[in-house]
Amino acid sequence: MRLGLWNAVRKVWAPRGVAVSREVQIGRSYLYVAVALDPMTGQLWWAWQQNMKGEEMARIRGAWAEEPGIDGWVWDGAGGHKGADMQAIEAPQVVQPPYAPELNPVERFFQELRRALGDRVYPTLEAKQEALEPILRAWQADPERVKQLCGWRWIRKALTDLPADTQVI
Repeated sequence: MRLGLWNAVRKVWAPRGVAVSREVQIGRSYLYVAVALDPMTGQLWWAWQQNMKGEEMARIRGAWAEEPGIDGWVWDGAGGHKGADMQAIEAPQVVQPPYAPELNPVERFFQELRRALGDRVYPTLEAKQEALEPILRAWQADPERVKQLCGWRWIRKALTDLPADTQVI
């Protein structure tokens, strides 16, 4: 998920005839949070990355390859997911069609992160990162909440119906 200083302005309720004044921030400075989650157990992992280039993503993917509970990957087809650096780490992969966020449980999680950050203005990118850290820790500490949000019935059914010797590629 891209985390930047360009805040999203959401609609708010106000009495008829009252003009709503909102502070808006426009800045093209970004940081990225990579998130892995297991919709069956509710386990959650995250890491900060500077960009979406393949070598940066491969660094995180390599570190996560050693984590118990991360057995495969679901990718959305972004450019950084396709490079040679990413393909060098062996793990089962599911590559999704472009523009299909409804197929990827982590996209629903990203919506909740964006909602939690709100449309507040942060003085720096580091301040926004610091605001997101406790939100991520709270989600990580509550696997049941993660399962409720991202463990859609059809995903759980598809995973439990797989034969034990099936390899997802």
